[in-house]
Amino acid sequence: MDKFIEGFSKKEREDKIRAIAQFFKDSDKAVSTFKSFNHPDAKIQEMINEFSENTISNFHLPYSIAPNFLINGKTYAIPMVIEESSVVAAASKSAKFWHKLGGFRTEIIDTEKVGQVHFVWKDDVNKLKARFEELKELLIEGSADITKNMQARGGGIKDIVLRDLSDKEPGAMQLFVTFETVDSMGANFVNSCLERFADLFRDWHKDQDEFTPNGLEIIMSILSNLTPNCMVKCWVETELENMNDIVPGITGEEFANKFRRAVRIAQIDPYRATTHNKGIYNGIDAVVLATGNDFRAVEACGHAYASMNKDGYTSLTHCEIKDGKFRFELNLPIALGVVGGLTNLHPLVKLSHEILDHPSARELMSIAAAAGLANNFGAVKSLTTTGIQQGHMKMHLFNIMNQLEVEKGNRQKVVDYFKDKNVSVSAVREYVEELELAATSKN
Repeated sequence: MDKFIEGFSKKEREDKIRAIAQFFKDSDKAVSTFKSFNHPDAKIQEMINEFSENTISNFHLPYSIAPNFLINGKTYAIPMVIEESSVVAAASKSAKFWHKLGGFRTEIIDTEKVGQVHFVWKDDVNKLKARFEELKELLIEGSADITKNMQARGGGIKDIVLRDLSDKEPGAMQLFVTFETVDSMGANFVNSCLERFADLFRDWHKDQDEFTPNGLEIIMSILSNLTPNCMVKCWVETELENMNDIVPGITGEEFANKFRRAVRIAQIDPYRATTHNKGIYNGIDAVVLATGNDFRAVEACGHAYASMNKDGYTSLTHCEIKDGKFRFELNLPIALGVVGGLTNLHPLVKLSHEILDHPSARELMSIAAAAGLANNFGAVKSLTTTGIQQGHMKMHLFNIMNQLEVEKGNRQKVVDYFKDKNVSVSAVREYVEELELAATSKN
């Protein structure tokens, strides 16, 4: 049967669901499941529908809290949206450990955003370069109506630079523009400015007798998610003796050396670095989602930045042992906003910002970085001592029991049984079958 759907986007939500029902063997059950995730408040559901295109239901993820994060002398309970329980557990455990040792410290290096107008230049490049300052002034003055409000908040256009990429692609050039967007992520502001620049550039070019009618071709105007100068540094440090027995039977010095070597491996091996950095973003993404920001842009930026190293893709964290002190540091390029987008709309996003005491964009950068460093600390600690699977699989025990549909009466028995044993789906299934067999025998 042809399952092509004509005019899907124009259908009412109820009709969209009916149209999608044809893709399921049990269409009634599928429709019922989709509808069961609707928000009980019709106004909120209507708002959620408008967040995206072709919405037919809501997809729920756990909203968790990692408490006791001491960041720059202030204690936070950090909201995290993620489906992996071990991430929240690791963040919470690391936060508790570092709280008594001074917590996480951060420094905002800069908050510069980037946008580009890409174009092909077919006229004399030297003439463009000679008159660029004139063009630059025209672009800034001609976009004053767009930048006025942002400037009043302390932001705006920082600089416009002419870049020549013609050695890589014939005629390719760009206006490389830097912005300060204060407490907003600034995507709409940046893109509006860039599109205005493109229009002004075209008009300016047409008015110059020394240029040919077809000498300029605008390719596109768009922000860049690579913001290497929108950077936060986050670190923890303590004397080695304070880490004695962080894992029973291991001295602080022994643990620190194991830990440093593991981080060093992530710096020199891209295969390890990829998983290492993924562990960092476990924490960062969870905070970014909870606060209504774009985790895809945040990850793209971080991984691109990690690839800019002269030796190739590398770790975003660094570990140092010096003069009897352990220091673990994350350098994170990240652009976040606390106004605009979902921050003023989504009820849980609004609560997230309230939980965090309505942070500025700079403060939220610090909070996200601390969550990332905490998760990375917890992961590397486990990897170099007890192994990652022990804690990881125990946190997934309840997921396994749900998958196997373990009866409620047996669940605590399963938890107690696996307190000192390795957890796997097969091991849990085998033990549950033993419990069920024993119960049948009694009957």
